[in-house]
Amino acid sequence: MPDGLCVAETDAPVGGQAVLEGVMMRGVSTWAVAIRTPDGEIEVTSEPIVSWAQRHRALRLPVIRGVVALAESMKIGFKSLAIAANAQIDPEAGEEPIGGFAWALTIVASLALAIGLFFVIPVGATSLIKDQLGSAALFWLVEGVLRTTIFIGYLVAITRLDDLRRVFEYHGAEHKTISCYEAGGPLTPEGAAGFSRYHPRCGTSFLLIVMVLAIFVFAPLGLPAWYWLVASRILGVPLIAGLSYELIKWAGKNRSKRWVRALMWPGLMLQGLTTREPDADQLEVAIAALEAVLAVETPGEGEAAAIEIVA
Repeated sequence: MPDGLCVAETDAPVGGQAVLEGVMMRGVSTWAVAIRTPDGEIEVTSEPIVSWAQRHRALRLPVIRGVVALAESMKIGFKSLAIAANAQIDPEAGEEPIGGFAWALTIVASLALAIGLFFVIPVGATSLIKDQLGSAALFWLVEGVLRTTIFIGYLVAITRLDDLRRVFEYHGAEHKTISCYEAGGPLTPEGAAGFSRYHPRCGTSFLLIVMVLAIFVFAPLGLPAWYWLVASRILGVPLIAGLSYELIKWAGKNRSKRWVRALMWPGLMLQGLTTREPDADQLEVAIAALEAVLAVETPGEGEAAAIEIVA
């Protein structure tokens, strides 16, 4: 899942993602991942992006563009995770790089877990008491509350894993660095340190919107047979993701309005779980990734520059 949805307002869009001992940053035409290797050096890998939306105008339509952006971000995100994991491997200790087949299985398993945990289980559990609920409105409300509760419980559970603590710190470094860039501040560890580790367009906020918006998307379906309920939850994921993308994009453009900030407040509070305060070394890594993107990025040019990046 995406760790960040962080977009520059007046320059080239920039998104980011925390990885193992590093940070991935993505622009319009380039993405880069910077990793702190076991010997203390910063290793940067950069690759060009040819957006699917640039090839086909239909992929830039509302909702569809959100699904496309998310799919592209997941592809880049998993690739950056593989680069980060392999950078920590010690060949002298007999450790071998993780191959493509292993990562393919990881991707499939991750998607299956996410859809099963947040969509199939809630509708399945609610179906067990469907007769007692007595109405479609109450059914989708209970299902939605259960889905959101499972999501928040999942976040609370993973924050208790010591192995993920540094990933959350790099997540905080990613947010601080992007916020510093958006504000025109100096891209130094000292300059970025003063910014908040919360970002209004973080992937955590996006996922919370997905959980809540699903309530309203599935409501018109009523109460069909259980197998149609399960199928609708699986097939409806792209639609919900696309709608959530449009909503968070709109909220980002209107964040100066008080009522919009109030709507986004729960997502910001959840970032207290998925981010931690980074140290100067972690900020240095995030800045290295961003600078690698900015070194080749052409701000504001082309139709794709108007499309916010999900990462």
